[in-house]
Amino acid sequence: MINLLNSWFPNVSSLGWTGDSGWGTAIGQTIYMTVWPAIFGGIIGLIFGVALVITKPGGILENAFWFGLCDKVVSVFRAIPFIILLAFIAPFTQLLVGTQIGMTAALVPLSVGVAPFYARQIQVALESVNPGKVEAAQALGATNWDIILNVYLKEARSEIARVSTVTLISLVSLTAMAGAIGAGGLGNTAISYGYNRFNNDVTFVATLLVLLFVLIIQLIGDWLAKSLNHQKR
Repeated sequence: MINLLNSWFPNVSSLGWTGDSGWGTAIGQTIYMTVWPAIFGGIIGLIFGVALVITKPGGILENAFWFGLCDKVVSVFRAIPFIILLAFIAPFTQLLVGTQIGMTAALVPLSVGVAPFYARQIQVALESVNPGKVEAAQALGATNWDIILNVYLKEARSEIARVSTVTLISLVSLTAMAGAIGAGGLGNTAISYGYNRFNNDVTFVATLLVLLFVLIIQLIGDWLAKSLNHQKR
């Protein structure tokens, strides 16, 4: 069986599991570049998403200035293609982590790139909450913080799980472009060791592994969304 696989995918086995070009290394790099930006970008996106909802016209903390500012920041950074964003914030990346190349350097543009996307997703999720529940909480004397935590975030938790799944899947695709700054990962393996060297078997396997990542994220996200939806009922 092993000999058969080696004959079908000779270049895949030649990369090995460890080392700079190993499959285990590429998988680890992809996970690293997905998890940390998801945390950092997720926190930033959540803050902006909540701010957009509570400061909008008719929001519980209506404020035209802060709503306009948050809206413009999110819109501008969402409009910048990720490959351009890599170069655009390179000086900031250098200042923050001390380098512009490698996995750690990739965390900065990945976080900045995913944050505005997630902010819009959170905005849509929170706006799906029935306004009547917000008004009822205000009538009962709930504080703004109580409304954010116990009405908006609690009532929209199932939808938040769904949009978080979409964001994670989008983030996996961004890690492929992070290879442009030497970040590695499966995307870089597919291009550098597959496409550029006409090793179609490497490109094929790398693509399958990325799809497997996406499938796992989708399955977990769907399960979590359904579980939270049942709890809400």
